[in-house]
Amino acid sequence: MLIRTGYEISIQCEQETPLMALLSIHPDRANDVRTPAIITSSHSAPLHAAIDEFGNLRTRTLAPAGIITLSTDFVVADSGQPDEVAPWAQEVPVAQLPEDAVTYLLGSRYCETDKLSEFAWSRFGNTQRGWARVQSIVDFVHGHITFGYPHARSTRTALEGFQERVGVCRDFAHLSVALCRCMNIPARYCTGYLGDIGVPPVAAPMDFSAWFEVYLGGRWFTFDARHNTPRIGRIVMARGRDAADVAITTTFGPSKLTKFRVFTDEVTSASLAA
Repeated sequence: MLIRTGYEISIQCEQETPLMALLSIHPDRANDVRTPAIITSSHSAPLHAAIDEFGNLRTRTLAPAGIITLSTDFVVADSGQPDEVAPWAQEVPVAQLPEDAVTYLLGSRYCETDKLSEFAWSRFGNTQRGWARVQSIVDFVHGHITFGYPHARSTRTALEGFQERVGVCRDFAHLSVALCRCMNIPARYCTGYLGDIGVPPVAAPMDFSAWFEVYLGGRWFTFDARHNTPRIGRIVMARGRDAADVAITTTFGPSKLTKFRVFTDEVTSASLAA
């Protein structure tokens, strides 16, 4: 399967402002790219790319006073298979976890494990360990939070999502990540593309999506508490402890988002002919 993905994002700055973005396809998927996945800028300042501390491809530039537009449009190959389901995957004892997984056991800016631990153990302490326990957490979060774009708030934490019971995909991911970590299961936050492939299309503008991954049986598996069903065509851009680590853009000065367009579409014979 081929998927055409991209975006056009415009940001207005009051003055010349350093800008950082995590808008590239993750290096893990580099071999799947079929057309150049190049970020272009409307401004002449160069774009500098480097791998960050979480293995993501980070881009930096100096945005001008006024509006800067970042965009890309590329095709990526995908298996066309839904997210893997592995009910046999077992938890790895904390003492046996690799160092890079231990990082994802700890509380973070949006995932307050200390404040959710008592609830987590009371709710999930008697569930079957491993995949079944993670699925129990996903089922709970999926039913506990009501999704809605009007509920979006960039400062909402996992605890606040738990208390308020509303949110968007990042809130589902944050609460799931926090609860998994409370149960000593490494969990990391992911952001990327997820189009309406294999499911009825949603009558809302496309956006980037958030989900999470857990470390079971010696590897990472994908879970998505918002949808709570395996999906096709998930393309990761960045991974981190929570949304603070994978913000799509960060400006080091006053700025305002003026345009935001994302697309993720299966490439069909009809679209190729168009």
